[in-house]
Amino acid sequence: MATPNITNKLYYFPKPTRWSKGVGAALPEAYKKFWREWKNQQPAAVHYVPNTRKYYFDEQLGMPLHKSVVYSEVLDKHIRTVVTHRTIDLINEHYGFDHYLLKTPACDLRSLLALRLKRLILIALADKTLYPDDPEKREEIYNQYKEYLTAYTREEIEWYGLTYAEAVKKFFKIERSKVESAPLKIKYRSELIVKLKEAKIAEAVNVEVEKPESTSWLDKVNPFSKSPKA
Repeated sequence: MATPNITNKLYYFPKPTRWSKGVGAALPEAYKKFWREWKNQQPAAVHYVPNTRKYYFDEQLGMPLHKSVVYSEVLDKHIRTVVTHRTIDLINEHYGFDHYLLKTPACDLRSLLALRLKRLILIALADKTLYPDDPEKREEIYNQYKEYLTAYTREEIEWYGLTYAEAVKKFFKIERSKVESAPLKIKYRSELIVKLKEAKIAEAVNVEVEKPESTSWLDKVNPFSKSPKA
């Protein structure tokens, strides 16, 4: 009986992924959840019948595309787009474009436009910004679609439908805003301490002027940033 090679197991290192280190590891779980739905979840056989044969001859490559106009009831917009006959059938089966987008997982939507529209619809529902000039219509449409919000947190909606590049750009923008806003309270406190010392206030004599310590993720990856302990 062959003994297992324990040495190989001890020196096994998992294959690195975009999520195991760097920016990918720092992205919020809300985005990673969307990514799993979009890229890892198995798509349904919407436009075809699954073929289990290893080799086969495809008589017609691709799917016929047609120009069409779809209407989003939540956004109150008509959108010109290119769709397949099957997509039109699915929209009709779901009794409308919005229901089709909201019920369909990201892996089955097949286009960035559909994902972005779904994100806009979810944001409009979550923030109740639909039909700003018609409160009665707003409540009617909101009540019709609000059930879809139970599947998401507000943070998950904010990150839904973004490509990896867009998510990284959004992440850095958030981190930069933290860097720009955080030191203000330290700055004002330091200025106050200096003024109190100049006025020879006893309580301020032994108080040190606080220097801002950056805890931003941007500084962690910046090779030129100095460590606070240095």
